[in-house]
Amino acid sequence: MRILLAPDRFAGSLHAVEAVDAIAAGWKRTSPYDEVDRLPLSDGGPGFLDVLCEHVEGEIAVVTVHGPLGEPVPARVLVDGPTAYVEVAEAVGLHLVPATGRDAAGASSEGVGELLAAAVDIGARRVVVGVGGTATTDGGRGMLDALDGVEAGRARLADVELVAATATDAPLMGHSGAAHGFAEGKGADRETREALEQALREWATGTDGGLAVRPGAGAGGGIGFGLLLLGAQRVNGTELVASLAGLDDRVRMVDLAVTGQAVFDWEALRGRVVVAVARAAQRAGRPTVVLCERLEVGRRELSSTGVDAAYAVADTPGGDTGHRSAESLAALAERVARTWSR
Repeated sequence: MRILLAPDRFAGSLHAVEAVDAIAAGWKRTSPYDEVDRLPLSDGGPGFLDVLCEHVEGEIAVVTVHGPLGEPVPARVLVDGPTAYVEVAEAVGLHLVPATGRDAAGASSEGVGELLAAAVDIGARRVVVGVGGTATTDGGRGMLDALDGVEAGRARLADVELVAATATDAPLMGHSGAAHGFAEGKGADRETREALEQALREWATGTDGGLAVRPGAGAGGGIGFGLLLLGAQRVNGTELVASLAGLDDRVRMVDLAVTGQAVFDWEALRGRVVVAVARAAQRAGRPTVVLCERLEVGRRELSSTGVDAAYAVADTPGGDTGHRSAESLAALAERVARTWSR
């Protein structure tokens, strides 16, 4: 039997490449003769570059930029001919800030502007930016300040094709926007979220409010909006990576697609990796199963996305959602293989 392993990252524990290895190890315990095709994927959030390094031939340059709270951090630029790929989470990711030190109001996207400048200085004519998983909610203001403002930034990038590959289609403001939709997970209480929402509204009003309602403007704490101000074309991060990885062709060559992420919830249904794999498998007439740590959607939602079955670590005998590890995922894969391998 031929199996395609195409998960996203398991946030907080494993990046997609590690998740693929863990699932493969567990699957092989039960079904050692199955042919396993490894295809780690990303939605543009943390781990974007790790996944692209699996699918794109290029060279890595490492630059030092300002982290979310001003500290120096290393960030990579993946250069493939005239195209450079960067990941905003490497510069200002939430994982760079200890849980006890999160400051959604004070964190800046300055490092992303420095990363863009580095990509341009390297000679890139096209820059693809993976947007998601940040500690910031400044609407991209810090990024633009690092480029000396909107007009100067546009001038610097005038001859560069800029692509924002966002992990979400959220607008800048509103219930599902950068502040109210995501800042709580960055340490912002209700009062802080209200203040951030007001600051984003003023920022949009003073620049280009029409861009604020576009899909993806709220990605990365509003870095998506900042990139739109610079003239970026917004694309779905999952679709971009799936295309580069050849998902449609790869799924046609197997009997079963296995995908997954840490928490399979309503947010995962909004154009993320799991849905992309399920739909590609549907087009190819192949079944899809999902592995996750926690399952928070019902059977009806699973069916509507083309998922045939979903399994959670929490439902495995001895499973513990607080113990996120490669071994727990491998154990789940081992159990699922008993049902699906033939």
